[in-house]
Amino acid sequence: MAHLVWDWNGTLLDDLALVVAATNASLATAGGPVVTADEHRRDFRRPVADYYAYALGRPVDADEFVRLDRAFHHAYRAGLLECALAPDALDAIRAWPGTQSLLSMWFHDELVPEVTRRGLVNLLLRVDGLRSDVGGDRKAGYLAAHLDALEVPAGECVLIGDSVDDAHAAGEVGAGCVLYAGGFTEPSRLVATGLPVAETLVAAVKTAVEVAQRDR
Repeated sequence: MAHLVWDWNGTLLDDLALVVAATNASLATAGGPVVTADEHRRDFRRPVADYYAYALGRPVDADEFVRLDRAFHHAYRAGLLECALAPDALDAIRAWPGTQSLLSMWFHDELVPEVTRRGLVNLLLRVDGLRSDVGGDRKAGYLAAHLDALEVPAGECVLIGDSVDDAHAAGEVGAGCVLYAGGFTEPSRLVATGLPVAETLVAAVKTAVEVAQRDR
């Protein structure tokens, strides 16, 4: 059976409400608007600097992005303990018949304790997060490095994530992909990628098994 790579934020971790609140805290520091969850799901994109530019209606330079990113993460950390896993996250992880790992664009030094605290670390071969001070980049390069570290060929991997960037990352490295409609992205945007879209994580795993078997 192929290897499965999980996304974290918006996929295994049900943190949409916190992400929207932290986004609004960040935008407020630049005199920006208040965005709703629906607007965030419709408009969010990577690189995240492009999203801030869209939301603010003007260019965002590198220095301002650093300030916005730090404001976001300060607000996000304040509410993280109140976030739960997606309702069927554990059932979904246990339903996958092969090996699995986790790749997040959240900071590695904070990600690993969170995954451990929530009882998932022993179910995963590897957990990788962002090893830099500022986030916001696209995922493709990080996925390639994650698979290299695992010594897993991309053609033997399926990614489950909740964003168009997850779809792009999988396509760039040659991995399979199933998208989860319960996360950060409006489902119609996911459907437009042409990839399979699942309403629950358990359903996403079932579809990922089918994708892995089809691509063998």
